[in-house]
Amino acid sequence: MFSLTVLTKEKTKQQQSMNEAKTDEIAIEVKNLSKAFRIPHERHTTIKQAALNIFRPKSYQTFEALNDVSFEIRKGEFFGIIGKNGSGKSTLLKILAGIYMPGGGTLKVNGKLSPFLELGVGFNPELTARENVFLGGAVLGLSKKDIEKNFDNIIGFAELEEFVDMKFKNFSSGMQVRLAFALSIHAHAEILLMDEVLAVGDSNFQAKCLSEFSKYKRQAKTIVLVSHSTATIQRHCDRAMLLESGKIRIIGPPDEVVNEYMLRNMAETESRTAAEANQDTKEDSSQKKAQVINVQLLDRDGREKKTFQTGDDLTIKVEFERVGKTAEDIHVAIGIYRDDGFHILSCNTSIDGHKIRKDKIEMTLPQIPLLQGGYYLNVACFGDIEQSLFDLRKRARTFQIFPAEANSEYKGIVNLEHKWR
Repeated sequence: MFSLTVLTKEKTKQQQSMNEAKTDEIAIEVKNLSKAFRIPHERHTTIKQAALNIFRPKSYQTFEALNDVSFEIRKGEFFGIIGKNGSGKSTLLKILAGIYMPGGGTLKVNGKLSPFLELGVGFNPELTARENVFLGGAVLGLSKKDIEKNFDNIIGFAELEEFVDMKFKNFSSGMQVRLAFALSIHAHAEILLMDEVLAVGDSNFQAKCLSEFSKYKRQAKTIVLVSHSTATIQRHCDRAMLLESGKIRIIGPPDEVVNEYMLRNMAETESRTAAEANQDTKEDSSQKKAQVINVQLLDRDGREKKTFQTGDDLTIKVEFERVGKTAEDIHVAIGIYRDDGFHILSCNTSIDGHKIRKDKIEMTLPQIPLLQGGYYLNVACFGDIEQSLFDLRKRARTFQIFPAEANSEYKGIVNLEHKWR
């Protein structure tokens, strides 16, 4: 009985030791975190408005920015957060940084934080770059001696040697970002919080940021990055989290999280486009002799998909129906565009001499050479000549291309076959 008790105590000590070790490995622990804001229905911007409405009861709308959010970030991890505007990303980072107090739940941070959040936060627009380095450094917990020691490195990284005595308010947004980022990375913190740091700045500055991120990873420091750049999340993060309407949709490998993010965005785009197309159909139905009723994207096995990899086979299936008893031949046209509207290809069955015998058609793109990015299709049907357009579905389908391992570093639109000698 005694030995059993001893063994139990030993086991308990081991478990406690394991739990302590696990705790030591966690940089940030968030449990059931919530945050809501009260937004007034009316806002009084002048003293007169406030005086006239002093006795009128005020009404508010509650906006839940975060709702029961729980996750952990390990020490030395590069953790990405992605989501649409209004999903709660910036609110979460401000709570992690201690700027906002959570409305509910708990937060534990194990290490010194260095936040890079909103443009210009912590700086005085009336002070010079030199003065703001000392002001911002003090806010980040740096001593005057530390700031003096690193001053030249901070200004040099920001490439502001010629503007060190210019007032901050006269800086461009890019110059402000460079100064704020340079100060953040010299704060000697274990945890770096970054909110859209790559959204402003030229390609040279972005490359320097990414180089610093790599240095942080080698030093086993923790980085939390909020970004709309799916490529940055995929390439640099160890794990990622998708926020949607203040809730966690998915946490996992960056590729899976980005894929889910793109699928949800594409679904919303298609739903909106379909509604617009239906409205157009109602308005123009009297003039139509045929209309597109369905567009699908299929892989080589005939499965419907919205994401493909460079080099995959992609089949576009279009179904249409005739309106009334038209005797004209029906032709189908397909246009492929990048998500920024860049025109990649347009072709149709008339040009290619293909006669449609049934009210559907398939076009296959073997080993599609498109590189990583978002794309969409415009689909139309017409009669004997292209000018006799019966129906046009803009953004009939959107899809995402992910890079194959062999061409993951390529830039541009298409992967052209090439050989080195």
